[in-house]
Amino acid sequence: MEKNVNLRILSLGAGVQSSTLALMIEKGEIPMVDAGIFADTQAESKETYEFLGWLKSKLSYPVYIISKGNLTEHLLNTDFPIAPFYSFDTNTGKKGLMLRQCTGDFKIKVITQKVRELLGLKKRQKVKKGTKVEMLMGISKDEVFRIKDNRLPYITNVYPLIDMNMRRQNCVDWFNKYYDKIPPRSACIYCPYKNDKEWKHLKKNNPDEWQQVIEFDKKIRNNSRKKEVEVYVHRSCKPIGEVDLTKGDNQMDLFDSLCEGYCGN
Repeated sequence: MEKNVNLRILSLGAGVQSSTLALMIEKGEIPMVDAGIFADTQAESKETYEFLGWLKSKLSYPVYIISKGNLTEHLLNTDFPIAPFYSFDTNTGKKGLMLRQCTGDFKIKVITQKVRELLGLKKRQKVKKGTKVEMLMGISKDEVFRIKDNRLPYITNVYPLIDMNMRRQNCVDWFNKYYDKIPPRSACIYCPYKNDKEWKHLKKNNPDEWQQVIEFDKKIRNNSRKKEVEVYVHRSCKPIGEVDLTKGDNQMDLFDSLCEGYCGN
């Protein structure tokens, strides 16, 4: 007996995996969805926004671009950053990693709100018994450690790329087969989970955004409730503009290790 699913939604990060998933759906290789949802922090790179515009033009199903607001402004106007920036205690010399709430507040919650809207629910209205939503996540076979159950009982996260035994390179190969472009890595321009290879790419290919990162990094330096704690974008706890980016090419990619699948896959 076919299960009753009220909605089938693509969580669209506009990176390699979720974009491949989006177009595989369009080509009928994966069952159709009711809609795609892209949660916009208003802090993505110009490259990502341009690619997202191209991607939308290729899809017949609706893609909703929604936003809680400008994450950059929020981060610059608080003494308790909700992004996982690096901290340095000037008294003890100890380095740390700050708590991450940006994905939850600016991605997951706004996507959930849009799902509720598509279900016809008003604010605070309870979900009807038996309501089922499938949330398609663009996570590939080489990222199985990122698989998580949805925290809401009526939403089930599903992973078509894993079911098809597809890895990230398989997604790149699939894209090369049909299109003359590859999706860029999607993440906020100052995302602290970037590795040095990605920082170098930004510095080389988009000097304007690189300068924005340098200025942002300076502005968050004292955004901590503790006067002795300094805040940095780069894991070295040095100003990003002074970091030697040639030394960390082989470092672990924290973005891939810790991302929950909503930001940029």
